[in-house]
Parts: sequence; C-alpha cells; structure tokens
Amino acid sequence: MAYWLVKSEPFKYSWEQFQKDGKTTWDGVRNYEARNNLRAMQVGEKVFFYHSNEGMEIVGIAEVLSSHYQDPTTEDPNWVVVDLKPVRPLKHPVTLAAMKEEPRLSSLALVRKGRLSVGPVTDEEFKVIMEMAGEKKK
Repeated sequence: MAYWLVKSEPFKYSWEQFQKDGKTTWDGVRNYEARNNLRAMQVGEKVFFYHSNEGMEIVGIAEVLSSHYQDPTTEDPNWVVVDLKPVRPLKHPVTLAAMKEEPRLSSLALVRKGRLSVGPVTDEEFKVIMEMAGEKKK
C-alpha cells in the first residue's frame, strides 16, 4: 500500500471544510508530476492532508475513495481527479519546519519539492510523521 500527501490552502479548502463535506473530488491539479501521482493512487490508500501557505502543517489523514478519472473542471483529457474522504485529524499537527528538521524526512517530496501539490510518502516517512504526531502508524 502506498501513502500520499495532498496540499490545500486553508482559505480555499480547509481540513475543517473537508470534514464537514465528508468527501471531496481532488480537482484542479495542473502539474504533470502531481497528475501522475493522482493516477497512481489506489482505493483505500491513506493520504496526509497538508495546509499550505498558512499553518504549513499536516493536519489530518484522508483515504482514497476512487481510482482516477477525468477532471470535470476541464475538457482536457490530460488532467484527472480522485475522490477522497477524511479519516481523522492528527492528534498533533506536524509542521513543515519540524519535518525539515527531522533527518529521516530529508527525502520527503514535501521537503524536496515544496511546490508539488500531490506527492508520494514512503512507508518509513509515514511512520516517522505519525510518530511526530504522537500516534502509531495506522
């Protein structure tokens, strides 16, 4: 099973709104690497939800509900979406600053490619972030 991280600016789409909605379509991605990551997502995989620009922290865990399909916000067949549902907030949000200070996360896509909106997370990175959040890997 793979793990992922998606980024959203809280003023555009916050974790709180995501929880109220109960699920969402992750649309509007217009970066080829991020798009390829959406295409690689499988139903049931876990996804970190990261607040970008303000907060700059992982705040929750989501789950992939669907395989990728055509992004309904464009007719261009190059762009895809997946559906996500919130699972739960993290016990303690994990800040970008803390992740950058953790040597075991030096290869994390969020650290290496700060502008990437959808990125992979390895099993070990997931475990480390969960530890930093005061939780066991679930």
